[in-house]
Amino acid sequence: MTTDRALDTGPGLALTAESVAAVQRRTRGVLMVGQVLAGLGMGATLSIGAVLAADVSGSPAFSGMAATAVTLGAALAAIPLARLARRTGRAPALATGALTAATGAVISMAAAGLQSFPLLLLGILLIGSGTAVNLHSRFAAVDLASAATRGRDLSLVVWATTVGAVSGPNLIGPGETLGAYLGLPDLSGPFLFTVIAQSLAAVLYLVGLRPDPLRVAEAWRLERARAARAEEDRSGVAAPTVEVAVDDRPGIRLAMLSIALSHATMVAVMAMTPVHLTAHGASLVIVGFTISLHIAGMYALSPVFGVLADRVGRRATVLLGQGMLAASLLMTGFGAESEGWVVAGLIVLGLGWSASTVAGSALLTESAAPDRRTIVQGRSDLVMSGSGAVGGALAGVVLALLGYSGLSFVATALVATVIVALALTSRRA
Repeated sequence: MTTDRALDTGPGLALTAESVAAVQRRTRGVLMVGQVLAGLGMGATLSIGAVLAADVSGSPAFSGMAATAVTLGAALAAIPLARLARRTGRAPALATGALTAATGAVISMAAAGLQSFPLLLLGILLIGSGTAVNLHSRFAAVDLASAATRGRDLSLVVWATTVGAVSGPNLIGPGETLGAYLGLPDLSGPFLFTVIAQSLAAVLYLVGLRPDPLRVAEAWRLERARAARAEEDRSGVAAPTVEVAVDDRPGIRLAMLSIALSHATMVAVMAMTPVHLTAHGASLVIVGFTISLHIAGMYALSPVFGVLADRVGRRATVLLGQGMLAASLLMTGFGAESEGWVVAGLIVLGLGWSASTVAGSALLTESAAPDRRTIVQGRSDLVMSGSGAVGGALAGVVLALLGYSGLSFVATALVATVIVALALTSRRA
């Protein structure tokens, strides 16, 4: 049987089908821990970034530049990380991104001391590579996954983000206390956690992702292809191909579209919700509670959507996600004056994003040819981050012109676009 044959992935290392599965389990565990570390560091600094930007610039008008810089940094890092992974493997790419984020945190701390706004933006831009690492990790999780478990494995890594995303903002207070003890500039203490967490994550990737999952996947694919050709020569019967050798371009386009527009929808509404709630008299406690529930919706149930993507199909799960996005926009649109409806809408918004992103990412991975997969994944992350940046920027304009309800109804056009694309591709299939 071909599954019993060994393949060499390095000096003194031979893998069978069973040990390939073991490498996949190890990879998934390492990536989940890495997501927790990254989330702890990123959560603290992203929460304080807007405050620091306003303080260093001297104007609250520039506070939003922090989020913009992070998103832009993630977009700029997506393709380079993908290319580095293609050349050297997942571990060096992930470690490089994590160390870049740690460097950005150091620069941000220096900017706080120098009161230099351009230097701060550069530091936060580099911190954005940590977000790119988080996105890249979900694809690394499925290098060795079977088609039957691809959605589940990807979603488990996404789920691990929950711990850091929820806990990270709570480190602001301890970070400031630690920073004051060490004599650091005001508001720069939380960046220490980014330096520590991202540095630990880099070491984890370099040590834990050995053998490298992308290299093992490439070697295993070649070995199975050779075994299939040998079996064909012996039996005279054409053997099925191991993997699709060319891109499924309609599948790639659909996946990228659903991921990007779902992200733009989520960012646009989520970013303007605190503005809307505070303008209508909601306390900061209510605002924080709403965003926390939204983040929980984004990540906590992702394994459920991963299993659904494996069992009922990627497209069906994307459609489910779009249905939830549409429902959330109706809640926030018609219930804009009710805090309860807005909170419920933000939770469902997170769930819809989760379903669409998990299933769309699985569809993208299996639609791309193996030799182009990392580059296609990098392009998707670039488009995703770019769409989020554009969505967040335009949301403020729409909110000013049409209000929160108008923003919600305008965003339904993005959902409708994905649903139409799903219908068209299903008809062609």
